[in-house]
Amino acid sequence: MPSLRLGNTAPDFEALTTAGPIKFHDWIGDSWAILFSHPGDFTPVCTTELGEVARRAPDFAKRNVKVIGISANGLEEHEKWVKDINEYGSQVAPTDVQFPIIADPDRKISVLYDMLDYQDATNRDGKGLPFTIRTVFVIDPKKTIRLTLAYPASTGRNFDEILRVIDSLQIGDKHRVTTPVNWKKGEDVIVHPGVTNDEAKTLFPEYSQHLPYLRTTPLKVD
Repeated sequence: MPSLRLGNTAPDFEALTTAGPIKFHDWIGDSWAILFSHPGDFTPVCTTELGEVARRAPDFAKRNVKVIGISANGLEEHEKWVKDINEYGSQVAPTDVQFPIIADPDRKISVLYDMLDYQDATNRDGKGLPFTIRTVFVIDPKKTIRLTLAYPASTGRNFDEILRVIDSLQIGDKHRVTTPVNWKKGEDVIVHPGVTNDEAKTLFPEYSQHLPYLRTTPLKVD
């Protein structure tokens, strides 16, 4: 199938997870969601990533974001691996993986979301079948794909950046703004080009005009 693009509806599926069976769209409900894949259980980079996601649970919760992982392994392996993640992660800070991890040993969901690694010849199982790459999908409550990222198997993800993008998307959905380079929540934003200057005077009375096409404004957000 063709690659999924921004604006596509995230494909629905049913799966077994470490938290029980789910139907993906029902599981998302009215929340935002992060679906992220990892090449395999009992692998070093993935172990550090999942521990970090577990420790950042409050950051996801306050943004109304649910997190779910997936790899081409079975439930029994997932459950054993979670113990390793919690044990190793406790060296950094208290770590307790509570988010679900999808079992996808037949790779049906990985194929559906185009997550398989066809480039790295070392990222294979014992049968020579490709494992997944480090893919991230951010999905909004309408089940629309809003962000996709693909990291190589060798590189751990930056979840500060993923949270930053979610902040930007959520603020942009609520207000008629976009966000500039390296923006962080609380900093000035860009007035959306579709907002006229007359509208901006009402919506953003403190806005500044820098160029004919570039206006910034402070924005108070929760």
